[in-house]
Amino acid sequence: MGARVIYVHGTGNKVRPELLRSRWDNALFGGDTGETSLMAYWAPVRYEAPLPDDGVQDEVPPSVRDEPPEEFVARTLGEAWFESGGTAPEGPWTGEPGDPLGGWLRDMTYLADTMAASVAARRAVLRTLVKHTFKDTHAYFFGGAGDAVRDVVTAALDKAEDAPLVVVGHDLGSVVAYEVLAETGREAELFVTTGSPLGVAEVQDHLAARPAVPPGVRAWLNASDLRDPVALDHTVRPEYAPADRVTDVLVANDSADHHGIAAYLGDARVGDACREVLARLG
Repeated sequence: MGARVIYVHGTGNKVRPELLRSRWDNALFGGDTGETSLMAYWAPVRYEAPLPDDGVQDEVPPSVRDEPPEEFVARTLGEAWFESGGTAPEGPWTGEPGDPLGGWLRDMTYLADTMAASVAARRAVLRTLVKHTFKDTHAYFFGGAGDAVRDVVTAALDKAEDAPLVVVGHDLGSVVAYEVLAETGREAELFVTTGSPLGVAEVQDHLAARPAVPPGVRAWLNASDLRDPVALDHTVRPEYAPADRVTDVLVANDSADHHGIAAYLGDARVGDACREVLARLG
């Protein structure tokens, strides 16, 4: 059996699964690969219905664009705790929110606002990314969504049966794929992480096991853009041993928020690494 590609999408709602899979195929390989690729589509765990095929999200609330950064952070923290069925830590926002992921949210917000350069529309795009990323990640670790999301990824790996694997994850999807690969020990010829927060200390603190290359992963390629507010730490090699299996690369992601998956998959180093495995293993 030839190699299979498993995609694990990231945060925020998505278009229907088959369309999403085809779009990833086209970005990575220049065409639809059919049954070669599988999308681990976990969006229904968090969202009631897919986005329309044009992918247009609801209008961004004005407060996401206009409120001061400390108010945006405090409100996003409160919403995340509410959606997770808990109560936000008490006390005013002081620069170190009383939340296990609060420092990451703060740093993402200030990087996003710095890149926006006082352009309100650009700030809205970047803050929307920050909000979706933080709230979905918070729900994954603390809101009871983790098991259901991991089950979706495990099912996709099982569907591939014993085929050699290329596993590609985006932002939170890279975290989920990492945890499933680490837990199951499933072999993967190549693990690709894009726009990943796996280098962020607050995220590492909540992984099920101490950071290390999953035992069945033969090679790990981690790609990020220095302007990506989600991938605040752009290297995983120093923390995830053995280092000789890990390659960190900086790429130019010129999407509106510097985090878009199509731009990451379209980078030559990402595409070449995936195509090499498929060509070698058939």
